[in-house]
Amino acid sequence: MADILPFHRKRTPDSEGEPEPLWREALGRNLRAAREEQGGRLVDIAERAGISPQYLSEIERGRKEPSSEMIAAVTGALGVELADLLADIAGVIRRSHGTGPAVGRRPSGPVLMAA
Repeated sequence: MADILPFHRKRTPDSEGEPEPLWREALGRNLRAAREEQGGRLVDIAERAGISPQYLSEIERGRKEPSSEMIAAVTGALGVELADLLADIAGVIRRSHGTGPAVGRRPSGPVLMAA
């Protein structure tokens, strides 16, 4: 039987011992911030999204890795553009690495062009 290996999250030089955020944690924090900014209650947003309040709470706390369909349902219930949410999450993760925004940044690998 295979052994389960522990997953060690990278630490960044400027994080003072804090590991870099997982994608699901950044997603959860952004969804919660959007809900709270609107003054929405967890139970109301969950109902509009068609999920249980418990599941939405676990997403917001970074405990669950929701499917793309669930993310779309929650962002739809919040009235948040998915592209904006993803850009915000990318910014959070970039800042944890000590890098700035991707605007003007050139890809490091080969660029594939559509025909």
